[in-house]
Amino acid sequence: MARRNWLILGALVLLSLPWQSLRISLGVAAGGLVAICGHHWRHRALRRMLDFPGQASIGGFQFGYMVRLASLGAAIYLLLTRLHLHPLALAAGLMTVLINVVTTTLQRLK
Repeated sequence: MARRNWLILGALVLLSLPWQSLRISLGVAAGGLVAICGHHWRHRALRRMLDFPGQASIGGFQFGYMVRLASLGAAIYLLLTRLHLHPLALAAGLMTVLINVVTTTLQRLK
């Protein structure tokens, strides 16, 4: 699933190239990177909690969830306000993991 995230992000960036706008292409790429990093971070936290159930607590996981959510929100805020990336392009990039999850689910339903 991780490799497919990168393939989907590459396809989305390629699809953004006809606009010939660096702001749009960077928006898609940055949104995809934020989504992939957030997904990887959440995956590691869940894996750690499931592998070592006695050491990890639910409260710790919830606190980590809030830290991840605040970090991702801050990253998106900075991308929009400091780098002035196109918001729709950023949203398209943020859909990278969602596209992967939907694609994987549809494949498994066959």
